[in-house]
Amino acid sequence: MAKEASGKVTLQHVATKAGVGSATVDRVLNERGNVSDSVRKRVIEAARELGLRRILPSAYRRTVRINFILSRTERPLLKRMATEVGRLSQRCEEGLYIQRTLLDREDPESVAKAMLRGAYDAVAICAPDHAFVHQAIDTLARRDCPVVTLISDVPGSARLAYAGTDHVKAGRSAAFFLARMAPRLDGLGKVIVLCHDEGFQAHAERIRGFAEQLEADDLGLKLAEIVRGGDDPLLSEIKLKETLRRHPETVGIYNAGGANRGVIAAIAANLLPRRPLFLGHELTNFTWHCLRDGRMTLAIDQSPELQAQYALEVVMHHYGFEGAVRALPPYVSDVPIVLYGPQNLPDVPPD
Repeated sequence: MAKEASGKVTLQHVATKAGVGSATVDRVLNERGNVSDSVRKRVIEAARELGLRRILPSAYRRTVRINFILSRTERPLLKRMATEVGRLSQRCEEGLYIQRTLLDREDPESVAKAMLRGAYDAVAICAPDHAFVHQAIDTLARRDCPVVTLISDVPGSARLAYAGTDHVKAGRSAAFFLARMAPRLDGLGKVIVLCHDEGFQAHAERIRGFAEQLEADDLGLKLAEIVRGGDDPLLSEIKLKETLRRHPETVGIYNAGGANRGVIAAIAANLLPRRPLFLGHELTNFTWHCLRDGRMTLAIDQSPELQAQYALEVVMHHYGFEGAVRALPPYVSDVPIVLYGPQNLPDVPPD
């Protein structure tokens, strides 16, 4: 329906856009009740989009409960995110309630069960790309409970948005710098990749980007082996030592996961003719000191604090809160990766 010649937006315009009757629009705008939450939301959004010139009610915006589900927060990355979620819960605006659910396990079945537990209006989750997780996301979508994936995406699912970095670019960046910085032994060098498990989309994409960039550069650096250490420092150390013994030509190690302590311990065993370069992820208290004293070459940080903030803004926008200034459909995450070396470290190490 076209607007009146004067350009004035009427209640009928709002009704047509929202797919309801004008009487329903009148009930919503005058807060007379007897209208479902989903219909109230549609009417208010339609009125906003059309630019209806009147003060819109806020009563339709009941308290929105958001459950941030994070697994194995003993790992520095997840610990940083859990800390930020705690901060957000203390300063979020009225009408928002943030629950932080911390899991000891991160297997797909445990994560999927946690997603479906409790009555929430939105869920933010770091989860593996697995059928159980897809099913849980689909179930929540049917309940009108949007899901935002954190750190690692679950592509092809019914999730509302992904709040994280571009992992392919992160892997490509690691390969780009290693290929140009690493020494060669007789014109050839090998590099070893450590990861958690390719079941996590983040690690799979980092490895893919890394391998593609090495091949594209063709500078004599070859990917020798991918080691899967489950983000467990001790297991990663043991497996890396075994791998280094098999590949004495190794000149670089790229850790696509979180077991940086395991990499440092394996390098410290001095199993190679010369010390390899080490590129890994996340700026933590430990990696800050390793970068400063030369045990680590470069760290790619994915700003988990910004990921948590963006996930919250997506949910806020979805439910019509005014404070969501960065998150707009189609919700393309703008969280950057930050490359740290010994020369651009913060003056003080992270907590």
